[in-house]
Amino acid sequence: MPARETPRTGPFCPSGCPASTPGALPGYRGTMPTPAPRPDVVLITKTDCHLCAEARAAVGRVTAALGIQWTEQSVDDDAELRERFAEEIPVLLVDGVQRDFWKIDETRLARTLRRALDQQP
Repeated sequence: MPARETPRTGPFCPSGCPASTPGALPGYRGTMPTPAPRPDVVLITKTDCHLCAEARAAVGRVTAALGIQWTEQSVDDDAELRERFAEEIPVLLVDGVQRDFWKIDETRLARTLRRALDQQP
């Protein structure tokens, strides 16, 4: 007759967990929850742009303070972006919505990102 698994008890499983899942939490099914998506912050720039350098620094300061990553896309590499934003570079998009251009307002950006973080499930 095969040996029967004995439930284990402990701080994580006071009522007993099967021996095959030591330390398992009640209700744990072996998968981790998917992390909530972070706001998607994209700075659109071009080469030889002094406003772009200032915008990079501003976006970097705000996102670093909030623990958010950001990306940069150049209109030099994308004809569609160049046509859409030609006269507004640099442009800041948050979750696909244009939030700023030319000069990045750090206070407004921080407020926008905090609001986006607060609305996540």
